[in-house]
Amino acid sequence: MALAPIPKVVLGSIAFAIFWILAVFPAVPFLPIGRTAGSLLGAMLMVIFRVITPEEAYAAIDLPILGLLFGTMVVSVYLERADMFKYIGKLLSWKSKGAKDLLCRICLISALSSALFTNDTSCVVLTEFILKIAKQHNLPPHPFLLALASSANIGSSATPIGNPQNLVIAVESKISFGEFLFGIVPAMLIGVVVNALILIAMYWKLLSVHKDIEDPIAEVAAEEDVNSHQFSPATMSHYSSSLNSQELNGYIVESSSIQNSPQVHNLRNRLVSSDSEIDRFHVGSTIDSARNSTASKEGTNNDLASQESKTVVEVDRTIEAHVLISSEGKEYLSADWKRRLWKSCVYMITLGMLIAMLLGLNMSWTAISAALALVVLDFKDARPSLEKVSYSLLIFFCGMFITVDGFNKTGIPSALWELMEPYSRVDRSSGIAILALVILVLSNLASNVPTGK
Repeated sequence: MALAPIPKVVLGSIAFAIFWILAVFPAVPFLPIGRTAGSLLGAMLMVIFRVITPEEAYAAIDLPILGLLFGTMVVSVYLERADMFKYIGKLLSWKSKGAKDLLCRICLISALSSALFTNDTSCVVLTEFILKIAKQHNLPPHPFLLALASSANIGSSATPIGNPQNLVIAVESKISFGEFLFGIVPAMLIGVVVNALILIAMYWKLLSVHKDIEDPIAEVAAEEDVNSHQFSPATMSHYSSSLNSQELNGYIVESSSIQNSPQVHNLRNRLVSSDSEIDRFHVGSTIDSARNSTASKEGTNNDLASQESKTVVEVDRTIEAHVLISSEGKEYLSADWKRRLWKSCVYMITLGMLIAMLLGLNMSWTAISAALALVVLDFKDARPSLEKVSYSLLIFFCGMFITVDGFNKTGIPSALWELMEPYSRVDRSSGIAILALVILVLSNLASNVPTGK
């Protein structure tokens, strides 16, 4: 493709340069508006400078990529609510054999979770777990955080849904989910192993000096923090009582009894009769010398009547307490059972989404269908969950699509590729090395998403 007219090349380059600066340095002093606004500004300048028409700008927005990105983000939100990442975090410290073992686990678990649930979500959620585990075991956190950051990026390369640039590459090149996965998994696994070995070699002394000694107080505090994790769903109110489990089970068994049932009356009569016999025994032993005293008998009868009424009141209160406790226990067990069933369904729908993608179904519509299935399954207002979707990222992609398409119409990318093509042929090892180096440099300088586009 030949270069466009000079004014179009200059103006298009200015618009792309503004987009690039704000994408790489979102807080530049002269225009600290951020990446999302920077991408929209670059897109708008492409239209204002007449590098592309408004119709071409709308056509440049890739709806399949946006749909796939939106669907996977919604699924990730519901997985967070279903405690998926809390369970993944617990795997990090389960029967840990030391700092080096913990670092290797972080590399593996972060890589796998990033491949399935995007690297952004994995890093945000697992960072807090790693900080708590490091504090609990008196370990320096930075080797483990570096392991998380590096392994999450390595692992996310294995699937099209692992990171945004993979979405662009897979959709634009029409590579299926299965082909993408099986083509990258071997390199991803090797990268995770090499990354773990490099980190262990770099921090060998640091990881060896600090012993893995658990602090019971810190462990309890960490567990409480995990239970109140900001990404975990709003947990239902648990029944807080001083009763133990055996007493609660006993009250649940007695929940079928009601206050006016025959069993209740029998219980009252038995308690009244037993208390009366005891009182009569004591009264008989103390008033033998005054049997003929009418006042004494009347006093005894009054005491008996008062005792009987107190006993009946106590029985009523006990039965009411038993019924109340048993009803609360039933409600808690019912809510807990529904919660477990809902979480199982969330996991099954997510697994079904991954299987459908492996079978070659349209990735965008598969992700959207899974997201809507989770919304319907939740059977409540979806606004709180949908508000957690990163709409700023979706808008950033829209602006980026328009800006990159306008820059392509200037002819500069094609001219640069024609210059590099003789040296970067994929049929030669030297060409592959040069191409990989160019992509590596551009990804670090111009950000990985525009480079992938």
